[in-house]
Amino acid sequence: MVAKTLALVLTCTAFFCHVTASLEDLTIRQVTEDGLPNLLGTHTERKFRVFMSDYGKSYSTREEYVHRLGIFAKNVLKAAEHQMMDPTAVHGVTRFSDLTEEEFTKMYTGLADVQTGHGGVVGAEAPKLEVKGLPKDFDWREKGAVTEVKDQGSCGSCWAFSTTGAVEGANFVSTGELVSLSEQQLVDCDKACDPKDKKACDDGCGGGLMTNAYEYLKEAGGLEEEKSYPYTGKRGQCKFDPRKVAVKVANFTSIPLDEDQITARLVHHGPLSVGINAVFMQTYIGGVSCPLICSKKRLNHGVLLVGYGSKGFSILRLSNKPYWIIKNSWGKKWGDNGYYKLCRGHDMCGINSMVSAVVTQV
Repeated sequence: MVAKTLALVLTCTAFFCHVTASLEDLTIRQVTEDGLPNLLGTHTERKFRVFMSDYGKSYSTREEYVHRLGIFAKNVLKAAEHQMMDPTAVHGVTRFSDLTEEEFTKMYTGLADVQTGHGGVVGAEAPKLEVKGLPKDFDWREKGAVTEVKDQGSCGSCWAFSTTGAVEGANFVSTGELVSLSEQQLVDCDKACDPKDKKACDDGCGGGLMTNAYEYLKEAGGLEEEKSYPYTGKRGQCKFDPRKVAVKVANFTSIPLDEDQITARLVHHGPLSVGINAVFMQTYIGGVSCPLICSKKRLNHGVLLVGYGSKGFSILRLSNKPYWIIKNSWGKKWGDNGYYKLCRGHDMCGINSMVSAVVTQV
């Protein structure tokens, strides 16, 4: 723990040195016609080349290289802004640092835009549970209910990964078996629409909703295993075979907009699908994210709530904060080994607004 903390401190320190140099670059370099400074030959370009090497990036033309360098410089400044607004986390250069916010949102999130009356969640509302006596810390990973972190690639299919994660967890709670299920089936075959907002439909890499996916699974008869219908990262022809169904969905419920109820439902019934605002996730490296400002209404990313902790160490504030443990779908090299820690108790980034639980058939 000490070694990891020191590593994060060093990362943060190095990043701020880089930000200072980048700010100097942006201040003293001549500004070109497109409004961007001439960054060639600067400290920022040297850091950009390190970024390219670290993440295996390449660009087909000189023009594209210069274009991405400009975006990278802006994202370095954005990460510095995020660090100031979210001091309990560590923000910096990530594999998304050469993407505009629009590109990042389109390629790596994918929650359909839906009117969020009651969290944008359909289905029966779950009955209220007793919240007394809940454990201070809880993690479904330790109990074997969570599969390895997966990677949606440059496909707006987060909703499919959130859905399979919830179904995998519910199936584990019911049967004691952990089975990795097929996101590709949802990407290829699911075209269900929200009954309250007919424009919010599941559309492969173009986005979708977890509750739509539950409805599709009820009608289709269930989900195949990942190994029988593997992920490709792009939409293709539907190849669903009902004879290969591994898990069937019986029903699903929405969870009241109450973090105590979300906590109780998580502990007693398994991992939960949630929608959040991913604005701070583009630059997130580690720590407990607790931004000073994060819109609760601009939900654009579907993830999986798997647990919570009572004390998440803050690098910069040298204190502890309670947090949610969130499984993401950007691979193990992103964030905290593929996970995001978001502070509890504040409806941070809309974490309470779109929460659903699924029930599987035994």
